Amino acid sequence: MVQPEQIRQFDADFKSRYSGNKYNYEGEKIVTKTPSGSGNYEDYKNGKPKLKEKNDRDNVTISLGPFGWLFYLAIAIAVIYLVYILLNEGGSGLFSSKNSKTLNDYEEITAENIEHADIHTLIKNAENDNNYRLAVRYYYLLVLKTLSLKNHIKFEDDKTNSEYLNEISEKPFSEKFAYISYLYNYIWYGKFTVDIKQYTKAKNNFLTLLNLVK
Repeated sequence: MVQPEQIRQFDADFKSRYSGNKYNYEGEKIVTKTPSGSGNYEDYKNGKPKLKEKNDRDNVTISLGPFGWLFYLAIAIAVIYLVYILLNEGGSGLFSSKNSKTLNDYEEITAENIEHADIHTLIKNAENDNNYRLAVRYYYLLVLKTLSLKNHIKFEDDKTNSEYLNEISEKPFSEKFAYISYLYNYIWYGKFTVDIKQYTKAKNNFLTLLNLVK
């Protein structure tokens, strides 16, 4: 007996039924991901999804409360104060301003600070004390400071007056400098008492030289 011919229909969606690993004949890598479970049987049985909780210890936060602005204000004041110290007094004058500094004695004036020394104030103080011999000393230092600022000489602590004179030997005011050097040596190192009249004459010679240099 001849069986009737059966006509089969082509299923266009057949690939979806053969997509597992056991049907992978071409050797293509199939990557699957399985969500991590909690390890508890009850969660697995009931199908409860495991939610990964974020650990708050990974984030560090500081709560300052309603007075938090005081904390930031204190930091700002500290920074401003530190900058002020560095620019004015810190680091042994490394960042000091270039304003003139008042020194208390001529022995404090050195090659490192003469440029910013307030010698005018020292002269005024000596005059007020009628210490004209000391005032002459300060006037001579003022002359050396001015010559140094004008790059006519290089001021050094152990340099002699003769060496300064040699540096400006070709300057038009060299003779005047030689004369006030003589006055200074005579009055200061000679330890002579100077009255107001003698001091006024000496002072005029210093001022004349300073005007020539300027």
